[in-house]
Amino acid sequence: MPKYLAALFAILLAAPAAAQHHGRGGHSYAPLLQRPIKALSADDIAGLRAGRGMMLALPAELNRYPGPMHVLEHAAALGLNAAQKQAIERQMADMRAEAMALGERIISGEEALEKLFLSAGADAAAVDRLTAELGALWGKLRATHLAAHVATRAVLSGAQIAQYQKLRGYEAGTHRH
Repeated sequence: MPKYLAALFAILLAAPAAAQHHGRGGHSYAPLLQRPIKALSADDIAGLRAGRGMMLALPAELNRYPGPMHVLEHAAALGLNAAQKQAIERQMADMRAEAMALGERIISGEEALEKLFLSAGADAAAVDRLTAELGALWGKLRATHLAAHVATRAVLSGAQIAQYQKLRGYEAGTHRH
């Protein structure tokens, strides 16, 4: 992943937290000082460890590429047959295993970055190396979740995808095909 994309992704990921803690009201980052890894909230760490999507697959989800977890939640309403259900369960398990492994690597990388700055030993080369590694890991994690949506869509019929859209509350006719 090019360095500028990794940096952009890191900025986009941090923006919501920054907005909450350093907004117009003069809030500070002080509450973040209590975090063991300043860049990750407890919810972020839990999500990474559990292999959760953390909204990384929104381009797929909101453009008619259903996610395996939500398809399984609506299996009866979608009329999944046994083969479909088994295929999607396998996709879900594979995606979760890969996402959990990547999540642990991301947590370790963020921890290494934290320790680098905590030690007052940060220099441009070390920062460049660690952020490039983290950018690549975040990219792989996102690709893992997006690929699961692609694989899930391939198992479903057009009618099942349309039903999924209704069950999830997405307005018909607003999605590109």
